[in-house]
Amino acid sequence: MDVAISVENLSKDFGQERVLHSVTRDFERGKIHGIVGNNGSGKTVLMKCICGFLVPTDGTVTVNDQRVGVDVDFPPNLGLIIETPGFLPQYSGMKNLEILASLNRKIGLREIAASIRRVGLDPNMKKPVGKYSLGMRQRLGIAQAIMEDPSLLILDEPLNGLDKHGVREMRELIRGLQAAGKTILLASHNQGDIDALCDTVCEMDAGVMTAIRGYEG
Repeated sequence: MDVAISVENLSKDFGQERVLHSVTRDFERGKIHGIVGNNGSGKTVLMKCICGFLVPTDGTVTVNDQRVGVDVDFPPNLGLIIETPGFLPQYSGMKNLEILASLNRKIGLREIAASIRRVGLDPNMKKPVGKYSLGMRQRLGIAQAIMEDPSLLILDEPLNGLDKHGVREMRELIRGLQAAGKTILLASHNQGDIDALCDTVCEMDAGVMTAIRGYEG
């Protein structure tokens, strides 16, 4: 198996509380991997450990053969949306993504505008993000995640706040990203999203991960 993300005996404590319990799982390259679970189940904490935003109490995370927190602080070639996307409310969507893109200097205005169009927004819209609906902010968050054409995407509730039309559009976008060879880790409360999109599914419950579908043995 060609592994994009390997999590081994991963545990995370906050004070006296253990929120991840020895999670071990390999996520194969080029597939969409679903993680389901209620609020507080540990899904977001796991994703933050994979990204390097949280330091595990025990265990290791390896992304594209590099140990997170040892070889790299933040895995390269990774796009993500975790929790509600944070944007500068006084600026337009285009301006927000320009500011974010200036950190890595990998892309220019053309690529930023193209990613905004891919999620169904207008890059020329002057409306400040503070006046966006929840669904529009979610679309902009997805545009931010994909704009640098990363090989790996971590999407925490990416379809949250979208209407039926928006959900349909973003499911098609996510399938297209997989068809282009991306590896996608997707957390969702919505069983329909998981059923429609995911090759493998794991459940998180009280910090323990269980394989449900798509894993042998």
